Amino acid sequence: MVRGSLSARRRRYGYLLAVVGAAALVVVLVPLRGRLDLASEALLFLLLVVTTAILGGLGPALLAGGLGALLLNFFFTKPFHTFRIHEASDIVAVLVFAAVAVMVSWVVDLASRRAEAVREAAELEAGNRLRTALLAAVGHDLRTPLAAAKAAVSGLRSRDVTLTEDDRRELLETADESLDRLAALVENLLDLSRLQAGALPVRTQPVAVDDVIARALDDPGVEPRTVVLDVPEQLPDVVADPGLLERVIVNVVANAQRCAPPPALLTAVAADGRVDLRVVDTGPGIVAADRDRVFVPFQRLGDSGTGGLGLGLALSRGLVEAMAGSLTLDETPGGGLTLVISLPAVPVAAPAEAPRS
Repeated sequence: MVRGSLSARRRRYGYLLAVVGAAALVVVLVPLRGRLDLASEALLFLLLVVTTAILGGLGPALLAGGLGALLLNFFFTKPFHTFRIHEASDIVAVLVFAAVAVMVSWVVDLASRRAEAVREAAELEAGNRLRTALLAAVGHDLRTPLAAAKAAVSGLRSRDVTLTEDDRRELLETADESLDRLAALVENLLDLSRLQAGALPVRTQPVAVDDVIARALDDPGVEPRTVVLDVPEQLPDVVADPGLLERVIVNVVANAQRCAPPPALLTAVAADGRVDLRVVDTGPGIVAADRDRVFVPFQRLGDSGTGGLGLGLALSRGLVEAMAGSLTLDETPGGGLTLVISLPAVPVAAPAEAPRS
């Protein structure tokens, strides 16, 4: 077992407890010498040894045991305040205490280190499972668009097949779509890692919601013809990063289009100092018990594998929360799923009062 498994801070606290605890026991027990026997006093010092071993490990526990043996001899065996012992039974008691303190220190420290090793092994196994799942997901979802793009380019370069202009156009569109999908997957992976590391810059400012929605619907990942808009003209601006908000809207709208029949409904409403954007679909929805899992990376809730790495909603929630907003799920009346993006609204300045005549 590795001796340094306990942190230096815990060991320092252990040594401090051994010294301070021993001194405190002397202060408390000396006035009670006439009412407690040596065995009771030794048990209290042994309790200090066990506590110190749990907190700081073997070294502090041995210090507590050594101090306990010396203090029991000096303060609690006759003649008091000397290191001589007149009674043979007291000699045996002090020696037994010292031996038991050493054994207890070793046993408690060993048990603590084994528990630490079991915890570290469990964490390592969980990390290995996550890495395996990630590699499997990345291997499948990144390889698919890459293979499609390579096949399209190989078809264009082939001299064994005569291609019509329509064939060339179709192959170019396939390559372009596959490379766009590959770029989006890589970008989501990089952004999620930067977000989790706190390295993704967020620059909030007053943003016009309708402008961001217009840019989001022009994104190649969204089919604008299958989105119904219901955004009021007098909607207040929101405090957000315009680029990140656009990414979020693209992700949630594309998710609704992928998981539900068209059209998806995109609405906005202002209330209580916030603006809520709602992306409403009429698809199969998600049971309440599974809704939190939607926002866990690499979770796709049983889809067929065509939905990507399962990063879109996880990344979207992280981006919205980085802008002091929230992304939640609600049930669409009549069936389906509603994603609610809530962001702080820019305060509207009160109109200036007319000067009094």
